[in-house]
Amino acid sequence: MQKSRLLQGNEVFQKSYFKTHEKALLDLATKGQHPKALFIGCADSRVVPNLITDTPPGDLFVIRNVGNFVAPYKPDEDYHSTAAGIEYAVSALNVSEIIICGHTHCGAIASLYSDIEDKPFIHTKKWLSLGHKAKTNALLALGKDATRSDLCRLSEKLNVVFQIENLLTYPYVKEKVEAGELHIHGWLYDMERGTIEYYDPDLSTFSPIEELKEEEH
Repeated sequence: MQKSRLLQGNEVFQKSYFKTHEKALLDLATKGQHPKALFIGCADSRVVPNLITDTPPGDLFVIRNVGNFVAPYKPDEDYHSTAAGIEYAVSALNVSEIIICGHTHCGAIASLYSDIEDKPFIHTKKWLSLGHKAKTNALLALGKDATRSDLCRLSEKLNVVFQIENLLTYPYVKEKVEAGELHIHGWLYDMERGTIEYYDPDLSTFSPIEELKEEEH
């Protein structure tokens, strides 16, 4: 059987990255993971958390799903992958940071402005309902005559804010935030520039990450 491109890539990984960082990777294997941050991002193949943050294995506990959505806390539901990941990161790994990262040109957000057939996308359609609040508020802010591009760009930002609100419905998350043990951040990754904007709750706006650096100094 012919090797796939991905398996060939693993051979390259073994001979290059793994060999160069073998000690650090073996430490992670034997001593366990101790990430400082939970990164909730979109499943979009163009947005790679460790790549855009220049972080090595072990630094980020990553949850990726369509649209970087966080469903409100509902413990009575049968299955909930994202909720299980949040629970594990906060209660078992004791992360001190949670980042919800949206991105420009998000297909999930664009889908909010399109008609989706029920049959092939039965799960997707239900999941996308978590973005309806962002769409509704974008339409209220810009009006129905706004371009689809403008509506999508604003919806991408508003979606991050509303997913933070959903995240705070998790009791153990809210408890740690109020105790100052956990900090939540909203980011928007610009795919065309490679830059990140952060949400400033005091100003209710997104600002370039460079401004955050200036404030820290």
